[in-house]
Amino acid sequence: MSAIPYCDDVLPADEAVIAIPDAAEIMGVPVTKLYQMVREHKLIAVRRDRVVSIPAKFVGEDGEPIKYLAGAIAVLLDGGYNHPSILRWLFTPDDSLPGMPADVLRGDHAREIIRRAQAMAF
Repeated sequence: MSAIPYCDDVLPADEAVIAIPDAAEIMGVPVTKLYQMVREHKLIAVRRDRVVSIPAKFVGEDGEPIKYLAGAIAVLLDGGYNHPSILRWLFTPDDSLPGMPADVLRGDHAREIIRRAQAMAF
């Protein structure tokens, strides 16, 4: 099995993260399933304090990955963005949005984030 891909922790220092094993438990899936999701770019992992984790905002209240996250990641990767730049964009406040794109992906205006990701990528 290959190593779990993760990127530098470019998240704001106060942004909560969940260690991969804990995230798997919250999601009710085996750790290997979560590793697969990271390898398939459905989630982005970071290494914080020597622990591979995912941003807590990537997990919805239902314990599932937020609905449009994988689509936003895919669009930005296809447009040439790398994982650190995707995380920076998702976790940078935007005055034209009610918060950060990562916050908006969790709400009713998630499709707006996908639209903006498409516009940025191409």
